[in-house]
Parts: sequence; structure tokens; C-alpha cells
Amino acid sequence: MNGYITTQEAAQKWNISARQVQILCKNNRIEGAVQINRIWLIPANVSKPTNTYKYQSQHSL
Repeated sequence: MNGYITTQEAAQKWNISARQVQILCKNNRIEGAVQINRIWLIPANVSKPTNTYKYQSQHSL
């Protein structure tokens, strides 16, 4: 499809694994990503999502 890239192409572009791209898509972290059957299509102009998770310390005072 024109204007979309595959998870493999996004993985190469963002220097991460294709599986990580799939996980980002599944968790709605990539805006505009659509799933057709078992294939994710990602808009070609979208940028890599930033890591917005905040980890809590296991030790509380």
C-alpha cells in the first residue's frame, strides 16, 4: 500500500526488532498503524514512539 511501511521496514528505520514494532502497534503506541489480517501497516511518515513508561522503585521509604 502506498504511504505505508511494514513492521520490518519500520524496524530497520528505527533500529529496533520487528517484534518490538509489532508490540508497539498492538499497544496502540504508533499513531495510524492498522492491522490487516496478521500484517501491521505503519504510516511511512510516523516517527518512532518515545519511551514514556516510568518505572517505580521497588523500595519505598
